[in-house]
Amino acid sequence: MRFLHLSDLHLGKRVNEFSMLEDQAYILKEILNIIDAQKVEAVLIAGDIYDKVIPSAEAVRLLDDFLTRIAARELPVFLISGNHDSAERVAFGSRLMSSRQIYLSPVFESDVEPITISDRYGEINIYMLPFVKPSLVKRVYPEEEIITYQDAVNAAVQHMQIDTDKRNILLAHQFVTGAARCDSEELSVGGVDDVDASVFDGFDYVALGHLHGPQKIGKETVRYSGTPLKYSFSETNHKKAAVIVDVEEKGKINIQQIPFLPKHDMREVRGTYMEVTALDFYKDMNTDDYLHITLTDEEDIPDAIGKLRCIYPNIMKLSYDNLRTRAAGTVRGTAEVEEKSPMELLREFYELQNNQPMTDEQEEVARGMMEEIWEDER
Repeated sequence: MRFLHLSDLHLGKRVNEFSMLEDQAYILKEILNIIDAQKVEAVLIAGDIYDKVIPSAEAVRLLDDFLTRIAARELPVFLISGNHDSAERVAFGSRLMSSRQIYLSPVFESDVEPITISDRYGEINIYMLPFVKPSLVKRVYPEEEIITYQDAVNAAVQHMQIDTDKRNILLAHQFVTGAARCDSEELSVGGVDDVDASVFDGFDYVALGHLHGPQKIGKETVRYSGTPLKYSFSETNHKKAAVIVDVEEKGKINIQQIPFLPKHDMREVRGTYMEVTALDFYKDMNTDDYLHITLTDEEDIPDAIGKLRCIYPNIMKLSYDNLRTRAAGTVRGTAEVEEKSPMELLREFYELQNNQPMTDEQEEVARGMMEEIWEDER
């Protein structure tokens, strides 16, 4: 049977105050095209369906349309909640939707029971484990010692009592030890949410969600699909792709990846203002992409982002890399502040911020403004 493994759609997400809904609608249509072209027979979605616990109406409509289109193809969908989701909201209507082969993970309140589907090789058991914390699992199994995330996931898996003679697939949304994170993900201090991959040894394939970078963990069959879109500039080098998993007879699994082609890529651009605005610099570039532009000019360009948007309309972030920003000072104690004149304080502040002293002309302007303000206050 051929599966499509997805995760971390984050529907409704905003990146640097840009709504990603249009891009998400675009990539969901591309996913449907991949489903058709690759003759996918079932879809696995491993959590973080929404970006917020209480998603926007637009995000809910987007998911509804996507699932309706898959249901029209008469394909089973297995979908679990992630740490960004409300398990209760994701589970709503699950019994009704299952009649259309849309299987939603229930709230974790008891042993996880598999959903069994069949192909020409026999039965495949699909286990759906939503994102769990130790306290949640402890409530279900109060007699067991459950302190860490490792304890929690291990207890949940042990109670599944899987038949290792059969083919078993697990959907889970956790951080597995050894995986690489990026800036757009929620981090836990000290790695307290780590789960060792050995917990999943009894499964033929583990469809993981939670991390945005596509990657395998230890072996090919324990895998994060990653997000279908880039959601931070720490992801600019990610190769986003749909993960196609062919599950054949017991012990035989083939995996391939189909690259996603987004409506807008996310890239970083660097150079002086004159360089990045030169036609030769951008003529072969998709200037509609989401960009982080770093200017290397020593002096700030007035209204730089407004001017640059005439060429690059979707700038998300503008930075400077120059002598001032590389050698930015640190604010020191203020014990002597009352002994210094306003001009001295301004002079020190300017040098701290710009890594160079004020010019005579700047001091003259500043002194004139101070005198004008004080004169008005008299």
